[in-house]
Amino acid sequence: MGNLFVVATPIGNLNDFTKRAIETLENVDLILCEDTRVSMKFLNHFGIKKKLVSYHKFNESEKVDGIIKDLKDGKNIALISDAGTPCISDPGSILVKKVKEEKIPVLAVGGISALITALSISGLDTTNFTFYGFFPRDEKTKKDILKEINQSNVKTYVFYESPKRILKTLEYLNQNIENSKISVSRELTKFHEKNYYGTINEVIEKIKEDDKSNLGEYTFVIERAKENKKDKEPISIEALLIDEMIKKSLTLKDAINSLNEKEDSLSKKDIYNASLNLKNIKF
Repeated sequence: MGNLFVVATPIGNLNDFTKRAIETLENVDLILCEDTRVSMKFLNHFGIKKKLVSYHKFNESEKVDGIIKDLKDGKNIALISDAGTPCISDPGSILVKKVKEEKIPVLAVGGISALITALSISGLDTTNFTFYGFFPRDEKTKKDILKEINQSNVKTYVFYESPKRILKTLEYLNQNIENSKISVSRELTKFHEKNYYGTINEVIEKIKEDDKSNLGEYTFVIERAKENKKDKEPISIEALLIDEMIKKSLTLKDAINSLNEKEDSLSKKDIYNASLNLKNIKF
């Protein structure tokens, strides 16, 4: 029976590739990679000549059975991504899970990761943190994540983002997470590496002024301010209904409908019961 080696590759600077990683790739029977063209160029730099098999997010499920068969036949296989550590916002987790279920050894060959690298230079609280991968695009998922952040005891959060979306994402966060510090890293370990630090609003302005802001992928770290929605006194549904009625000049019935549309976290039953409580109050 062979071994599956999960091998971290450099995220930019090729000198970050470890000696052990090079030796591992030189000795395996084949290498699974996201893009054979990218990996071929990288491996040629180190003089590594091995069979490459395309393994990416669009074919990882269908490739698993064949890979497991090769492992059971005694082949040693390495899994790499285009940059960084496989399975961390990159393909591989499905394969590793299935291989472990088959009692086949999975060995880590560590190296650099954008996640840990960004945290290490953030200047923020790294006692504990939550990693979400790429910041979502759909509104519901964004709202769910913000709700988790505002209700969590964890202070620090890490995301990946593309250069095309970084400003839009930061502006969205600036509107929804108050008084927070942020560290934004671009082109980590590369020639144009850049780190921005400050409040979200300050960092937005710095990125806008940077004529190289469209270069490379971003990793950003947010440290939520101590005071957040969870720390504040909870607002009753009755108070929310009254607020809707006063600010929008609505009837109680219309305020109920407005709150149902506005607050996904509140059940229609709770809002209705709160309206009954208001009806029983003598003003």
